[in-house]
Amino acid sequence: MIRLFKVFIPVGALTLLVSEVLLVTSAFIFATYIALDVAPTVFLLYDGGLLRISLVVLAIVIGLHLHDLYSQIHVKSRIVLLQQLCMVMGAALVTQSLIAYVNADLRVPGYVLLVGSAIAVAAIFVWRILFSAFAFQVVGRDRLLLVGGSPLLEDIGRYVAEHPESGLGVAGYLDDRHEPGVALPGGNTLGTMESLRDVVRSTQPHRIVVGMFERRNRMPVGELLELRFAGNVIEEAANTYERVCGRICLREIRPSQLIFSGELGPRPQDLLYRRISNMTVAIVGIILSFPIMLLTALAVRLSSPGAVLYRQTRVGLDGALFTVYKFRSMRIDAEVGTGAVWAQKDDPRATAVGRIIRRIRFDELPQLFNVFKGEMSIVGPRPERPEFVRALNEQIPYYRQRHCVRPGITGWAQLNYKYGDTLQDTITKLEYDLYYIKNMSMSLDTYIIFHTFKAMLLSRGAQ
Repeated sequence: MIRLFKVFIPVGALTLLVSEVLLVTSAFIFATYIALDVAPTVFLLYDGGLLRISLVVLAIVIGLHLHDLYSQIHVKSRIVLLQQLCMVMGAALVTQSLIAYVNADLRVPGYVLLVGSAIAVAAIFVWRILFSAFAFQVVGRDRLLLVGGSPLLEDIGRYVAEHPESGLGVAGYLDDRHEPGVALPGGNTLGTMESLRDVVRSTQPHRIVVGMFERRNRMPVGELLELRFAGNVIEEAANTYERVCGRICLREIRPSQLIFSGELGPRPQDLLYRRISNMTVAIVGIILSFPIMLLTALAVRLSSPGAVLYRQTRVGLDGALFTVYKFRSMRIDAEVGTGAVWAQKDDPRATAVGRIIRRIRFDELPQLFNVFKGEMSIVGPRPERPEFVRALNEQIPYYRQRHCVRPGITGWAQLNYKYGDTLQDTITKLEYDLYYIKNMSMSLDTYIIFHTFKAMLLSRGAQ
């Protein structure tokens, strides 16, 4: 796995992305030699052909991304894959029509576009099948030896088994709790702690992940030192869990890990830059979305009685209270008799228009004014209501630490986890929030915003 934008990305996914960019580009260049009457070199080098083709390639790659074809690499159905590729090419053709309407000089000639698209579909289809069956087994495949018997190791093994696209595999387990040969998530027990060196020699893992079942149990420090100086990569289970799963495990975290962390928390020198960038994005967002907000307000007003805007008290930076603004998506009597409760899946309190604007996230557009006022950021943990925060502070350790940064319209937890309505959901989302706070940066914010647009287009994550 390679770390980009403060996120660990599988090498296999990056390899597939680069190879398909080259493959699609080659398909359209080859199409110019088949379809054009003039010399292809003249079109490519002197008539802006390479720029025109690059726009088509960009549209195709974005289409592949929107269909999750870089996060779900394994081909489960060839028919579904072919359907997805045809839809991607269709969207690319529509994009070319829009480009031709804006600037005809940037349009790829029609015959070249059709021939190139046909070649690209066939090439990607064959390459995806081959990559899924053969190449992905060797490209970026890290084999982990899980040592020590900690339950966290089984969580890592389970995640690896459920996400083959991560480019990871489990070489096996090593602990004193299970007999050799016992099946555990992702692999089998290979032996006891005493056989560490022999197992490493026989399995040749890329990484040795250590997590002791109990802290009083003896860690084989001498053997681990010898293996480390022999060139083996050795990691703590908590660090591997963070790298693989994209969140911090609250069960294993210790105060010292937070106190002495060199990464945790926002840097003072970054705060001013973040404030300026957030205000700029908020101003631009308000201007660009103003027509959408007017139409949304009109739809809310005409669909049900009550105010257009919904105002609610939330907890912000350092526990300060502020009023968040949203377009009303529920009935005006939604919490009469129940008090403050979490939103539910297919919430019956939502109005017909409310369900639609929630699905496409238009209900949150007024929060841009909260960002402009400095009460929120574009990216950050989700702001919660004071009633929930008081209860969660008592039940969940480190929950109050999420208020060391401004809450956001979107965030790492919102992107990676469903809209939680239970205590366990809240704990899981806190693990994602702590990961974000630890790795907080403009590059990670950019990554989150990019994927949030994808979630909005595909109507994901809303309740």
